[in-house]
Amino acid sequence: MIQLKRVYEAPSKKDGVRVLVERLWPRGIRKEDLAMEDWRKDAGPSDALRKWFSHDPAKWDAFKKKYFAELDKRPDAWQPILESAARRTVTLLYCSRNEEHNNAVAMKQYLERKLGRKRPKA
Repeated sequence: MIQLKRVYEAPSKKDGVRVLVERLWPRGIRKEDLAMEDWRKDAGPSDALRKWFSHDPAKWDAFKKKYFAELDKRPDAWQPILESAARRTVTLLYCSRNEEHNNAVAMKQYLERKLGRKRPKA
């Protein structure tokens, strides 16, 4: 199972393996204070894609298409997350205030497809 959580929310035992999926370190959090098992920098969108998207909901579908293409080229960035998710709960940690349109939401969809699950309808 794959879950999502903002880095600013308190950790929970239900989180399972906590993985930061951001290219940049979250503002206002010291590295020693963020409870996580892994930081997959390369799983985050490229700087160019991140800046282009800028969490604009109008660009969401195009962002996902471009981000999925980037992920297709970097399986080493997300494969360990997928392997963990096949065995236990994984929580993808993200920084964005926008809880519906961010790279962790897109990555969850991408990974669930890889796991052979259909994306839930919104």
